Amino acid sequence: VQLQASGGGLVQAGGSLKLSCAASGKIFNIKDMGWYRQAPGKLRELVAGITSGGSTNYADSVKGRFTISRDNAKNTVYLQMGTLKPEDTAIYYCKMRVSTPLIESTYWGQGTQVTVSS
Repeated sequence: VQLQASGGGLVQAGGSLKLSCAASGKIFNIKDMGWYRQAPGKLRELVAGITSGGSTNYADSVKGRFTISRDNAKNTVYLQMGTLKPEDTAIYYCKMRVSTPLIESTYWGQGTQVTVSS
């Protein structure tokens, strides 16, 4: 199983970006999906998560600005980011709990850089 994240880039404060993360391989189903971020010198933190049933949770710092969604047919999770702030600058990683015919395990994407200029 591989996760491929995309959609990062450079944007001005107040702008928007949409991240995508697609899983590929021999996948039976995907349970929880989530986005994390890590800024320089800081620990990786949860940004948003979504369960297989569609329940979502967000870090307080992004509530009302970011929206997580998923497309189960495409094994893809999205993060719509709006009203971006310089403090949102970080490498964003996707994570999925994936069941294959053999095992269930957690997988991480390679990370995509988001830079917000003031």
